[in-house]
Amino acid sequence: MGLQELRQRVCRVNKDLGKSGLVALTWGNISGVDRQAGVMAIKPSGVDYECLKPEDIVIVSLESGEIVEGETRPSSDTPTHLVLYRGFHSIGGIAHTHSPYASSWAQACREIPPLGTTHADTFFGTIPLTRQLSPEEIQQGYEANTGQVILQRFLEGGLNPEEMPAVLLPRHGAFAWGPDPETALKNAISLEETARIAFQTVLLNPHIDEMPEALRDKHFLRKHGPGAYYGQRS
Repeated sequence: MGLQELRQRVCRVNKDLGKSGLVALTWGNISGVDRQAGVMAIKPSGVDYECLKPEDIVIVSLESGEIVEGETRPSSDTPTHLVLYRGFHSIGGIAHTHSPYASSWAQACREIPPLGTTHADTFFGTIPLTRQLSPEEIQQGYEANTGQVILQRFLEGGLNPEEMPAVLLPRHGAFAWGPDPETALKNAISLEETARIAFQTVLLNPHIDEMPEALRDKHFLRKHGPGAYYGQRS
């Protein structure tokens, strides 16, 4: 994939993010990676989605974090995206949002338990919450440290980023990812819908148990397992 094609793709998906209902104002961003070229393309900081043009998308070196192409300032979340691409080698797109229901769980410092099949269709188990950053981590290298606590949560929890393509950040918001930018957006939408349904479920029944493992496994694996049979063959 050439850099111009990558820019066009990331621009298009960020425009889709702006239309998705997940973001207000400019509170979100999506990036895409070209690992062969060693670069990431990401939305510029503070630019309205409707006004976004391919030439506004910033190309950043995966290794150094330096701007390779682009006249605009990249998203302030760029260091977080870089840490995740370096740590999760199978992902090709990342979405960061402050979508209302996912952010409500994050601000409440609560993980999202697997309560039903909507959850299990995308997320294999509890949607995790990272630890809170220390004051020192906030003051120095905040965005990069945000990425590091995500990696730490997955490593210590034995979590697979392909089976759990999202995470919550205490008092903040959410990151979702996938093999490409389009899937990252899709998983961010799935996260918000899952968070909304879980929120309403807990309101209706505060004592609800997690769904049975057999049902959880069935719904996840029929879409994502080696014998997946949901949808059409490509």
